[in-house]
Amino acid sequence: MRYILLILALLTTPAFAQGWERYDNARFGFAIDIPPGFVGDGESDNGDGQTFYKASGAQGLLVWGGSLPYDFEAGVTEAMDYAIAENGWNITYQASTPRWASFSGVKGFRILYQRMILLCDGSSYAAFRAEYSVADSADMDPVIEKLVQSLRGNC
Repeated sequence: MRYILLILALLTTPAFAQGWERYDNARFGFAIDIPPGFVGDGESDNGDGQTFYKASGAQGLLVWGGSLPYDFEAGVTEAMDYAIAENGWNITYQASTPRWASFSGVKGFRILYQRMILLCDGSSYAAFRAEYSVADSADMDPVIEKLVQSLRGNC
């Protein structure tokens, strides 16, 4: 019976079945599943995160942690303001709670999706930012959904 349960557990684990790999960040204490086909360029020098690229397309994924300037809401506002003012994104969606926030935008034929979560210490956050072509949106929608579900603090 134990073997049957083990086999069923392995068969129903989509992250492993689909080639997703786990990225753990020791400095900020968070983890996220990285989609198949995305290759990392190595941990940043200060250990706050890593950039991943999909070799077969113009898709990028940045994963990082940071300290909050004041509180989580201020950190989210700062991130959105930066996306608008510094990078020219037109924000088309935003949602937030006291523990997480998401926003997305468009710029030309590119899409941005950013997710931030408050980490266990209450003074830092983890985030991912995906950028991809509008033409890739149908393929990226389930990827974004899985990224959102998998981004977690290691409490």
